[in-house]
Amino acid sequence: MKYDYLIVGAGLFGAVFAHEATKAGKKCLVLDKRKHTGGNVYCENIEGINVHKYGAHIFHTNDKNLWDYVNQFVEFNHYVNSPLAYSKGNLYNLPFNMNTFYQLWKTKTPKEAKEKIDEQIAIYGVENPKNLEEQALSLVGKDIYENFIKEYTEKQWGRKATELPAFIIKRLPVRFTFDNNYFNDKYQGIPIGGYNKLIDGLLKGIEVKVDVDYFSDRKNFEKLSEKTVFTGKIDEYFDYKLGVLEYRSLNFENEILETDNFQGNAVVNYNDASYDFTRIIEHKHFEFGKQNKTVITKEYPQEWDTTKEAFYPINDAKNQALFEEYKKLSLQEDNVIFGGRLSEYKYYDMHQVIASALTAVKKEIV
Repeated sequence: MKYDYLIVGAGLFGAVFAHEATKAGKKCLVLDKRKHTGGNVYCENIEGINVHKYGAHIFHTNDKNLWDYVNQFVEFNHYVNSPLAYSKGNLYNLPFNMNTFYQLWKTKTPKEAKEKIDEQIAIYGVENPKNLEEQALSLVGKDIYENFIKEYTEKQWGRKATELPAFIIKRLPVRFTFDNNYFNDKYQGIPIGGYNKLIDGLLKGIEVKVDVDYFSDRKNFEKLSEKTVFTGKIDEYFDYKLGVLEYRSLNFENEILETDNFQGNAVVNYNDASYDFTRIIEHKHFEFGKQNKTVITKEYPQEWDTTKEAFYPINDAKNQALFEEYKKLSLQEDNVIFGGRLSEYKYYDMHQVIASALTAVKKEIV
């Protein structure tokens, strides 16, 4: 065998596994069907701005070991995610906090805001929510639901809120402080110079082939190595023989604008159904850019099919049950390690993908 590991997918899981295996003296070949490495964290340089090609990626974690791990490859800046929401002609701070409540109701104290929410929950909440709408009304009441959740969520999932399962929003973060930091994690930031520096650091000295589809020559690729690390769709690996798992897809439209500042913030959500897109990302603000021009991206949710990129799983009961059946099949594959958001059918944040890869490689290489 020419390689110890054939790694299918040059995203975070594949890159971390390849790096750690190589450090342990193993020989790896990494393949990716896209024309670049990095998976969804890949950045494209446009007008000197690192554009997050597949949507906003903000690294955040409470795990110091993980924070130190990524910072060994590239220094991270002090960016703090503080998105805004545009709803019915007004701008609001997110996540739901005292700034949001003041903008919505002019409440000035936590007591006033709590009373307003509790009053609406008493009117519109139900004891056993059967769907997302009932769940949201029972957690935050009518005003927050109608301004920030209903139309945005329906665009995101392509289904009515009354048709979505309640568990999608088991909880909604409500803060009774004037704090616009979206994440509660201790460590947060963006790589200085973009995520490509992180991926390039992980894959340094490792053989990588991009624009190569593993499934185009699967049998010959499998002959190259002792084991395969597969980070693609688990149902595709098994030729969809039990059925097709469902995902949501996204379409991104970039615009270069002849201004140095379009919206004054990296992320602005557009909640209203009158906008087809869910948010506008202005990438320069991730790295506090001073360029003369700016690049914005409108993010459009889409129904997924096998010709489109799968971005996040639809973890309803039906799909989860099907995934569990595929997982049973995967456990019978002695020489294949399955990992990452597509193989594990999970909506992972970046730090979770890295942690999963580190766990897998530690288990594999003792």
